[in-house]
Amino acid sequence: MDNRSIKKLESDLWESADLLRAGSKLTSNQYCMPVLGLLFLRYAYSRFKMVEEEILKTRPVRNGRQMPVEASDFVAKSALYLPKEAQFSYLVNLPSNVSSMGLVNVDGQPMASLGEVVNNAMNLVEQQSEQLTGVLPKSYTDFSDELLGELLRIFNNNALDEVGGDVIGRIYEYFLNKFAKNIASDDGVFFTPKSLVKMIVNILEPKQGVLLDPACGSGGMFVQTGDFVNEAGLQANSSMTFYGQEKVKYNAQLCLMNMAVHGLTGVIKSGDEANSFYHDAHNLEGQCNYVMANPPFNVDKVKAESATNAGRLPFGVPKENKKKEIGNANYLWISYFYAYLNETGRAGFVMASSATDSQGSDKDIREKLVKTGHVDVMISVGNNFFYTKSLPCSLWFYDKGKSDAIKDKVLFIDARNYYTVVDRTLNEWSEWQLKNLNAIVWLYRGEPEKYQALLEEYKTTIATLVSETGEAGLNDVNDDVFGEGIEVVKKQLKALKENSKKAVEAADRKDKKRVQTEWDEKIADITEIAKIVKEAHWLYSKFGDGEYQDIPGLCKIAYTTSDKKADENDISIEDKGWSLTPGAYVGVAPVEDDGVDFEERMAEIHQELLSLQAESNELMDAISQNMKEMGL
Repeated sequence: MDNRSIKKLESDLWESADLLRAGSKLTSNQYCMPVLGLLFLRYAYSRFKMVEEEILKTRPVRNGRQMPVEASDFVAKSALYLPKEAQFSYLVNLPSNVSSMGLVNVDGQPMASLGEVVNNAMNLVEQQSEQLTGVLPKSYTDFSDELLGELLRIFNNNALDEVGGDVIGRIYEYFLNKFAKNIASDDGVFFTPKSLVKMIVNILEPKQGVLLDPACGSGGMFVQTGDFVNEAGLQANSSMTFYGQEKVKYNAQLCLMNMAVHGLTGVIKSGDEANSFYHDAHNLEGQCNYVMANPPFNVDKVKAESATNAGRLPFGVPKENKKKEIGNANYLWISYFYAYLNETGRAGFVMASSATDSQGSDKDIREKLVKTGHVDVMISVGNNFFYTKSLPCSLWFYDKGKSDAIKDKVLFIDARNYYTVVDRTLNEWSEWQLKNLNAIVWLYRGEPEKYQALLEEYKTTIATLVSETGEAGLNDVNDDVFGEGIEVVKKQLKALKENSKKAVEAADRKDKKRVQTEWDEKIADITEIAKIVKEAHWLYSKFGDGEYQDIPGLCKIAYTTSDKKADENDISIEDKGWSLTPGAYVGVAPVEDDGVDFEERMAEIHQELLSLQAESNELMDAISQNMKEMGL
């Protein structure tokens, strides 16, 4: 199944499930955990069937009959064993009159509804996994049997067996993302945008050892690390040891389910003992190879004495107020992440933009931090990267094992104007934009071979996509991917849109929709190629065949202190008053043609305006209807 088909599957499943929620009396918060629980059960069943098939190939035969599979067989293959009553096929095929079947649960109590049967299935699964004990949702009696039965049927889609566990994990993340936007949980702890997580993981490049996320939310850092390690040809569960702290128990449950869906194991603690301000729940100070986190920003009213007694503050305690409280906890987090690292450890985390230049005791701590030589990379991120707030943020990276060549240097990247617009309230980095930003870090670290590999990846990917389109006019792109290729694609795309319009106008009325769909698919394919060629051109135009250079408005290498500078033209962080704000170093980019087609952009703006008007009309109709129902 190709990427477009997977995206359609994600969208179709979500729309079907969300339509059911809209028709019920359940809020998104009530609906989220049970729906994700069903997705988890669907994943577990898909993996169960796959592993069962493998086991049966070598299962011994006695008295002419093949021996049945046992729970221990699945443990040996790191898979979850599912008793019959917890298997998705059993649940989806139950008759509508469950009460007439005489079923009993694990405690021997009779079950009279489908909700009770699904709750029992969750209990049976938990009996098979210590990590999942007390984690899976058991609120399915809040659902009507009709609604729950329909949800089971939606997730019984055969395509989920065809795509396998990796894609079911992706669909789980897609649902988690959607729920995050609907629930709008506090401070982004519910779900960290995937592109920010991937940027952190890509720069830290985890391979093996201990990983801690002391504000782990729904576990995105663990999942992306697992993907990164597995793609490198290693096994995440044997190479990495995952530890997490999450004060909110609900989020910790989501984390454990998320990890389980992706085949990962870890130790996650929640509740008061997992409040990172007051507890090092796993006793990991100085023990971690990697620390990753998106902590809650600008937390106030942290008890100064309790935080001091909890330790992990190598640069001192932020100033307390008259109430003996720390008014802003950002520098507690910034200190914790450093304190957890071992002698060669790396850390990457999301932080409020204001923390890069805050004054008072924060500045004193920041000066001490910079002087260690372990601040590695600082990245400014623009607005609208979070589902729940529009404020900009920054990504901080530490590396206690920096090479001698960059030990006294810090790379600053201002990526506030480099992103992809998802919709009017959300931005992200595309996969290729993530690679490009990562490439700047490779060159700074003296790893041009990785940069060269990326250039080859661009060439190979574009050549493959061009070949698949069958458009002869695109063949010239391969001759100059990083130069004139972008103009070739633009010209072809413009011609294709003109031909599409003519073809649809000329088609019979009954064929117009089919013809439009065919042309839309062609345009979508070449639009995708255009996006990739644009990113290839962006990277190569700045760094050529692979030599780092400071780019005004984008990146700059600064020395930590004035005495480390190579010559008087260099700049140091000390010169800038210990600021870690990338914009203070990279300067302003020269004004250049952004390459946007004016007519095309105006057409897009017009469509967006029409969409907003339609949305406004729908809201007005809903308000009017509500007023009528209230008798007003």
